[in-house]
Amino acid sequence: MKEIYTKTGDKGMTSLKGGTRVPKDDIRIETNGMIDLLNSHLGFIRASSVDAHEKEFLLAIQKELMIIMSHIATPEGVENQKELHCQALTSHMEELIDATHAPNGFIIPGDSLLSSAIHIARSTARTVERRLWTLDRSHKVKEEILVFFNRLSDYLFILATKH
Repeated sequence: MKEIYTKTGDKGMTSLKGGTRVPKDDIRIETNGMIDLLNSHLGFIRASSVDAHEKEFLLAIQKELMIIMSHIATPEGVENQKELHCQALTSHMEELIDATHAPNGFIIPGDSLLSSAIHIARSTARTVERRLWTLDRSHKVKEEILVFFNRLSDYLFILATKH
């Protein structure tokens, strides 16, 4: 059985893809930690959702988050072979957003447990987006990833209003 711990992070360092060691509070690690948190929230929402199409789309988003995390953890000058699907997912989110009548004004979360969970994911997606823009100042982030996260929070807002 593979060991869960390696003890290589006990001194505050961790590895990027390919083994490059960086501090655990490196902006790339911090950003991926926020994406991981968002992915956990989306997993909860997917497990709580009743609509099969919604579950399928949320799973596609979760898989994309894993690919994005690999891109964030890839050091500059190293090629990441994992193909991004951000543009296709962004287009689908835009279609779903456009097909929904958005409520006027601000929404106060708390009408249902599922809606509240989706709002937590939405606000986490906004935090990820801010971290990505911070990261972009020192380590270029692909534009399609930045747009994807902006649309994701909009999609989650619309999804929350349905529940």
